[in-house]
Amino acid sequence: MSRRVRRKVARKGKGNVVSSFPEIEDEVADLEPGGVVDWRSLPDDTVIQLLSCLSYRDRASLSATCKTWRVLGNSPCLWTSLDLRSHKFDANVASSLVSRCVHLQKLRFRGAESADVLLHLRAKNLREISGDSCRKMTDATLAVVAARHELLESLQLGPDFCDKVTSDAIKSIAHCCPNLNKLRLSGIRDVNADAINALANYCPKLTDIGFIDCLSVDELALGNVQSVRFLSVAGTPSMKWSAVSHLWHKLPNLIGLDVSRTDIGPSAVSRLLSSSTNLRVLIALNCPIFEEETSFSASKYKNKLLISLSTDIFKGLASLFFDNTNRGKNVFLDWRTSKSNNDKGLDEIIPWLEWMLSHILLRSAESPQQGGLDHFWVEQGASLLLSLMQSSQEDVQERAATGLATFVVIDDENASIDCGRAEAVMRDGGIRLLLGLAKSYREGLQSEAAKAIANLSVNANVAKAVAEEGGIEILASLARSMNKLVAEEAAGGLWNLSVGEEHKGAIAEAGGVQALVDLIFKWSSTGDGVLERAAGALANLAADDKCSTEVALAGGVHALVMLARNCKYEGVQEQAARAMANLAAHGDSNSNNAAVGQEAGALEALVQLTRSPHEGVRQEAAGALWNLSFDDRNREAIAAAGGVQALVSLAQSCSNASPGLQERAAGALWGLSVSEANSIAIGREGGVAPLIALARSEAEDVHETAAGALWNLAFNPGNALRIVEEGGVAALVDLCSSSVSKMARFMAALALAYMFDGRMDEFALVGTLSESVSKSVGLDGARRMALKHIEAFVRMFSNQQAFAAAASSSAPAALAQVTESARIQEAGHLRCSGAEVGRFVTMLRNPSSILKACAAFALLQFTIPGGRHAVHHARLMQNAGAARVLRSAAAAATAPLEAKIFARIVLRNLEYHHIEHTV
Repeated sequence: MSRRVRRKVARKGKGNVVSSFPEIEDEVADLEPGGVVDWRSLPDDTVIQLLSCLSYRDRASLSATCKTWRVLGNSPCLWTSLDLRSHKFDANVASSLVSRCVHLQKLRFRGAESADVLLHLRAKNLREISGDSCRKMTDATLAVVAARHELLESLQLGPDFCDKVTSDAIKSIAHCCPNLNKLRLSGIRDVNADAINALANYCPKLTDIGFIDCLSVDELALGNVQSVRFLSVAGTPSMKWSAVSHLWHKLPNLIGLDVSRTDIGPSAVSRLLSSSTNLRVLIALNCPIFEEETSFSASKYKNKLLISLSTDIFKGLASLFFDNTNRGKNVFLDWRTSKSNNDKGLDEIIPWLEWMLSHILLRSAESPQQGGLDHFWVEQGASLLLSLMQSSQEDVQERAATGLATFVVIDDENASIDCGRAEAVMRDGGIRLLLGLAKSYREGLQSEAAKAIANLSVNANVAKAVAEEGGIEILASLARSMNKLVAEEAAGGLWNLSVGEEHKGAIAEAGGVQALVDLIFKWSSTGDGVLERAAGALANLAADDKCSTEVALAGGVHALVMLARNCKYEGVQEQAARAMANLAAHGDSNSNNAAVGQEAGALEALVQLTRSPHEGVRQEAAGALWNLSFDDRNREAIAAAGGVQALVSLAQSCSNASPGLQERAAGALWGLSVSEANSIAIGREGGVAPLIALARSEAEDVHETAAGALWNLAFNPGNALRIVEEGGVAALVDLCSSSVSKMARFMAALALAYMFDGRMDEFALVGTLSESVSKSVGLDGARRMALKHIEAFVRMFSNQQAFAAAASSSAPAALAQVTESARIQEAGHLRCSGAEVGRFVTMLRNPSSILKACAAFALLQFTIPGGRHAVHHARLMQNAGAARVLRSAAAAATAPLEAKIFARIVLRNLEYHHIEHTV
């Protein structure tokens, strides 16, 4: 996080403030006349302490504010340690830091490129170097780093594999760094005898060796490193364990050995425990061959601790202490806080144990086979990770947090986590611990803690706990960080939390909406991960009416359109399109809809995204166009941007796609086809056939959108004929009679009614006489089939007992009973134009009694009081003089009973709306 000079406080309720630095708070309080702080008057030691809590970049920036602070900012105590992992580190940055790094002793970096630049720092007093993401590091780079830092005492590279580093580099390290005390390397292909013997001969102080996840390690040569006290070969395959067990027990100083994730067997473990004089700790976690021996007991090896999946790890750790009572799961914390024991060896053992356990647990969590550790994770693993999060070693804390973020995930593609493991973390107070780390001034801890919070928050119970512990405010604050990794993980946390309806308002209140929008502008060209998470969170928030309005007010429309237009990463495109779809449908939907549509390039970008090779992008883009098409101006602008052709093409290509894509493709065409000009264009572009194919889908939601689109298209006689010619009558009949969706059946019936109310006939008669006769014969058969199923559909909603009561009485209760039986709840959301309403009114005069009944049934649905557009439809009908036609239909002696009763109900609805409108 980019930190300015201010007090770091945690609020514990209204009016109570707990400072992270009480001594600073006292000094600042004395300098606050009227609540205003003169930062230039702060004591030097206070300024130095504040500067120590900043990243090196912010520290350097703040030091440039005045001459005094520039001097203080160069204080040697501020530059003994440097963490470069979170920032771009190149030669220019290194040159700017040279003058400050004279006393630099500890350095952390990320990537081989950063390792190359380390030499520009000219930090000859370096004692500790730690690097990760070093897969590209070569022997030459590592040899030069070693040669330039001969005082080096600790070198750690990992946990990523260093598969381009060979034994030659290890020999160079041995020759150049005689003071080396700790060497931990991961993923070396071959650590041969020459390299290990060089370490034995030239590094007499070497006590801690880790060759982790190496493909081959010469186990015989390791027996020559007499100085070694702690040794790890975790993850190294094909070790000759019979030789190891007969050789390593002779190492005179060996007190800690890690053989986790190897193929060691029980006999080798037994020999090492029984024969190694000074060995106190043997870690053998996740060793399949050893774990097959269920009868193995370590209790007979007195004063020796075996850590494995089958042992009680916390009880074993407690046994290291002389006083091991009531330590439980806080054994590491107790050791750090009390130091009441007299065993000074623990000062070495505990830090090594913490480091190794954090590494082993993280590696096990990352393994595809971690499912076999279910019981271990729930019973011990989660608690171990939480305990390690309280370590004084920053890298241990980070790995523990990363382990928590990783071990709960079952399927990261579908955001699926193991609820039992998540609950175990929460049960042991993990949420509060993680949020505490997230408030750290160390950016590495911030990002890893935020990642764990994000993953765990997929679980609704954890999300609730995070919110209750103030996690939303913390994540919203971290989302403003100048560190991209921190901002990305915080945005991911807000994304997962925003899934819960109960958290959306809290995110907005915490300033999360503005922070997410700002993130998009801040990292628009360099951060696919942060952009996807920010857009995803905004998409979730935009599905809430209040938050949707806030997203629009915060500049979210422009930010999201910018992503849709410029970003090439499909994850970002998908979430940006989804966010625009939700914006268009929520909040002040009329205002938001227009705002998205009128943003320069928005509709063109969405039309282009419907051609994406990625299904998720196509689906969300089509969904956005569907929602936007509810606005008249947007509808025509989409068509002008090539939307008709693009969406017809999409519908043609999605016969085997997911139901979600099918629904949105048909829905977007449904929305566009409200305009008759667009409807004609869709028919002309070949849109009828794919919509008929989608009408045959097995998915209920697809039935509705395909039927709606075909209903709109069928209004035009030319399209109606196309539907017949493409075999659409049979598809609509199937929908009308068998779809699970009442709405799909309703709209299919209306489409069939449009098609066969007589207007299509003159189109069918165009052509040669023989063609006309053939078409006429074909239409007659189709008409009979259509009318038969329209009649059956209407009768499904005809309660004969209620009809009989309504026929014999004009009492409102009798008509209300018919209405209740006939009502299709969802039909109240349909909005018809004046031409469509007029067509149903005209249909009341049709010679076909079936079409009369269908028209009356449709008008009943459109005018039922409480319907979203009932008043609009009533006004259109009044303007069209529908009352006279309805009275005629209700009184006609030859009209079917359904038509009469439905017409009477529609008349009552019109009277109701007229009274309501005039009151």
